[in-house]
Amino acid sequence: MTDQTDTMTEPDVDDDVIPEADTPTGEAPEPEQKERPHPFADLPLEEDGMPSGQDLMNGLRAVVDPEIGYNIVDLGLVYEVTKPERGYAHVLMTLTSMGCPLTEVIHQQCSVILGAMPGVDRVEVEFTFTPPWSTDMIADYVREELRAMGMNV
Repeated sequence: MTDQTDTMTEPDVDDDVIPEADTPTGEAPEPEQKERPHPFADLPLEEDGMPSGQDLMNGLRAVVDPEIGYNIVDLGLVYEVTKPERGYAHVLMTLTSMGCPLTEVIHQQCSVILGAMPGVDRVEVEFTFTPPWSTDMIADYVREELRAMGMNV
């Protein structure tokens, strides 16, 4: 029996060269130059250089209670949003229960959303339990949807 060697040849591969991208040439494609507009670019500002209190409140609709799945405004958790001084937004809100394990998550989301608005340099979120939250504070459409899911609200 004779020893035969496989005659297939391997392609030339330089193991020291790592391609930039998974493209035919190994080079990265030119990045697109499209800039996304700032999400609050069209937000009108008041004389104090900040959005209105109502616009700040509307911004908080982007903050969703992770346990319930609805925004904190329509759940009735936000009591008020004020602008005590230029660049400063203050949120007075409550939680569905004292000792809520997601307090910090909600706090951070409020700070990030409002802090991204033009003219807002500082955000303070104050939690209170006076008055205590109740299901009566939930917006009608949310209450109807929660009832449709079998919740007693």
